[in-house]
Amino acid sequence: MLDKRLGRRRLLQSTAALAGAGLVGGAWTGPLFAQGKIEKPKVALAVGGKSALYYLALTIAEQKGFFKDEGLDVEISDFAGGSRSLQALVGGSADVVAGAYEHTIRMQARGQMVQSFVLIGRGMQIAIGIKSDRADKVKSAADVKGMKFGVSAPGSSTHMLVNYWISKAGLKPSDVAAIGVGAGASVVAAVDKGEIDGISQTDPAVTMLQQQGAIKVVLDTRTMQGNIDVFGGPLPAASLYSTAEFVKANPNTVQAMANAIVRANRWLQTATPDQVADTVPAAYLLGDRELYKKAFANVREVMSPDGVMPEGAPATCLKFMAASDANVKPDTVKLDLTWTNAFASKAAEKYKA
Repeated sequence: MLDKRLGRRRLLQSTAALAGAGLVGGAWTGPLFAQGKIEKPKVALAVGGKSALYYLALTIAEQKGFFKDEGLDVEISDFAGGSRSLQALVGGSADVVAGAYEHTIRMQARGQMVQSFVLIGRGMQIAIGIKSDRADKVKSAADVKGMKFGVSAPGSSTHMLVNYWISKAGLKPSDVAAIGVGAGASVVAAVDKGEIDGISQTDPAVTMLQQQGAIKVVLDTRTMQGNIDVFGGPLPAASLYSTAEFVKANPNTVQAMANAIVRANRWLQTATPDQVADTVPAAYLLGDRELYKKAFANVREVMSPDGVMPEGAPATCLKFMAASDANVKPDTVKLDLTWTNAFASKAAEKYKA
C-alpha cells in the first residue's frame, strides 16, 4: 500500500545525496551549523497512538510548550498505529513522524531513505499478553497458532514483536492474525469484548489489563533487562524521523525539534509520577490516575535520558527486523544512513543536567 502512494511525494534519496547532506556514519560530517533561522516554523507531525507512554516525551514537549520555546508550531496528527503515521510521511501530509526507529530500516529496504534524529525510547516498551482464560493453554509461542492478537496497527512495532516471538518457535506470520485495535482505552475495550485472544501493546494499557487480571504477560520489553533478555541489548524504540530530504533542507528546524524532545527527556528523568499525571491530558490516565503513575514508574528507565542513539542499538534492531520481516535483508541495509546523533548530541549539550 505504501508503494502506491509514493507518487504523492518522492522520498527516494541516493546515498550520494545523504553524503552531500553530511549525514553519514551516524554523525554530522559537514560543517557544524549554528542554529539559526527556523526554515519551517510550522511542522506537521504524525504519530500512532500518542496516549501511550511509548510517546510520552512527545506529549510532554507539547503540553509544556517546549516546541513553542524553540520557535516551532507543531501540528500533531494521531493515527491508530506507527505504520499509519509512516504512511502520512510517505503521502506528504506529514513532515516528521514520532514512530519506531525500525521504520527507517524497513523503508531503506524498500529503497526509501528515512532518518531518525532524536530518540524517545531506548527500549521497546511493548509486552505480549494472553487473555487469562486462554493463558493455561499457552506453554510457549508455538501454542498460539491460529490466535488473534490485538496490535496497534498491522505493520507497526507491536505487530513485528509478535512476528519475532512466534518466529523463534518456528511459526510464520500467517499462523496468527494481527488485529488493529489502536492504543490505550481501545485496547482494553477489545479485550473486554472478547474480540482478541492476546495483545501486543504498550503501557498504560498493559498494566491496566494486568491489574484487572485480564491478561498474562508472556513477553515483556518494558524494562532494560527485558530488552536484554529478548534482544540481547537495548532496542531503539520511538524516535523522531523524517526523510533524508527534509533533514538536509531544514537543519535548524530539525535541531529545534530535537531540542524540544531532549528537554522533555531530561524532564522525565526527574519528574515525579504525580507531575507526569498532572501534565498529560486527563484521557491518557484511562480513568485510573494511580495505575497510570505506576505504569510510568515501571517504564521510566526505558525512556531515553538524552535523545542519543545507544552504541550498538541499531544493529540490535536490524537483527530483530530480519527475524520479523522477510523483506529486510541485513546485507543490503546501510545502518549508518538510518540515524544520526548530530542533532540529539547538540541538544543534550544544550539541556545537559
